[in-house]
Amino acid sequence: MLQRRFPLVPTFLLVLVASAPAATPITPVPPQARLRAATVQVRVAPDHRDWTYQPGEAVHFTVTVTADNEPIDHVNVTYAVGPEMMPAEKKTAEVPSAGLVIDGGTMTQPGFLRCVVTTEVADHAYRGLATAAFAPEKIVPTETEPADFDAFWDAGKAELAKIPLEARVTLLPDACTSDVNVYHVSFRTVGPSWTAVPARIYGILCEPKAPGHYPAVLKVPGAGVRPYSGDKSLAAHGAITLEIGVHGIPVNLPQEVYDALAAGALNGYWAYNLDDRETFYYRRIYLSCLRANDFLTSRELWDGKTLLVMGASQGGQLSIVTAALDKRVTGLAATHPAFCDVSAELHGRAGGWPHPFQPDPVTGKPSANATPAKIATAAYYDTVNFARRLKVPGFYCWGYNDETCPPTSTFTAYNVISAPKELVVTLELGHSYTREQYDATNAWVLAFLGIK
Repeated sequence: MLQRRFPLVPTFLLVLVASAPAATPITPVPPQARLRAATVQVRVAPDHRDWTYQPGEAVHFTVTVTADNEPIDHVNVTYAVGPEMMPAEKKTAEVPSAGLVIDGGTMTQPGFLRCVVTTEVADHAYRGLATAAFAPEKIVPTETEPADFDAFWDAGKAELAKIPLEARVTLLPDACTSDVNVYHVSFRTVGPSWTAVPARIYGILCEPKAPGHYPAVLKVPGAGVRPYSGDKSLAAHGAITLEIGVHGIPVNLPQEVYDALAAGALNGYWAYNLDDRETFYYRRIYLSCLRANDFLTSRELWDGKTLLVMGASQGGQLSIVTAALDKRVTGLAATHPAFCDVSAELHGRAGGWPHPFQPDPVTGKPSANATPAKIATAAYYDTVNFARRLKVPGFYCWGYNDETCPPTSTFTAYNVISAPKELVVTLELGHSYTREQYDATNAWVLAFLGIK
């Protein structure tokens, strides 16, 4: 296992506007008395530079509150320390200029311990956090594997194979460049048999204009409902790229169409039919990613050998799933993958997005989703059970401070991968995507594809 770490990336950049008496027209305001907008930050850091500990080893968190990098004197904070994503007792303290040291205790089992700190300065709320890792490479999933897992997905692939591709390819002249042709495309996929119009998946295809044969890249989306524009940059380097949406609607419509769907018909789509493995919303999505590969590998410009899939969050989930189900895939790049070990929240531990079984954060009552049928269905879709089946090289990255796809969950998937793998962590990073991550991922992808 190869693991690298980026330099710390500032996460909490917030602005405080101070007030002062207005200057008179007679006496100029001295430079040191001028108004300024100060950048206020709550900084939290464990006492190990790599934020990593062994079970039983004590961790101390240092908290500082600064304005323009200068400590704020006598500011009060509220803090809580506990396993990530789990309820923890809140305490208050005053932060001295030199910083407040919080005894975070330890963990006796592999996992992540998080310190969350909040404060108010001049009626503005600020927040910071840090997450200490305890032997993360030893975290094991709670999710079980259904005995008929492979048979279930083999049946789905057999159903997909009976559906004709019926691809539609429309050139988008205004989107093309001197080096790349851009198309809006669609093709058939699995869907309900009773509908008059067959289900389709839509995306943006980008192909190099120069004659030749090229590796192919499937880009799968994060959660949400949005338009897509394709990856012309990667295509210009010498790759066929296909960026798909997963909701069965064109991906080049006005933004207000997607906003309306996100607020209406597709609101909470990730839980649709969770009580039925045959009709759960992600069944069509998973199989449609394979259908996207059917389309990509049918292109005349494809080199016939290299097919990579990549994405972040839900896209990281779909990258692992697609690479596990489709033997044509030769590599993957997954950033903070979702739907990892979602059953963990039934066992008092952080699970992955969309947290279907997370207890009520206020009352602590079990989730209404925690029914036998829904728990059973989730096992067929959990990223962990696909990660076990990966056979191809992969590049993975995430942050320790992720509160959407917490690292406890992503490590459960990573740790069961037996294929060649490389992990990059950006310790301070939450659920976002930095330029440093982009550059590292892009460099790995270009090297894997054999292009510059």
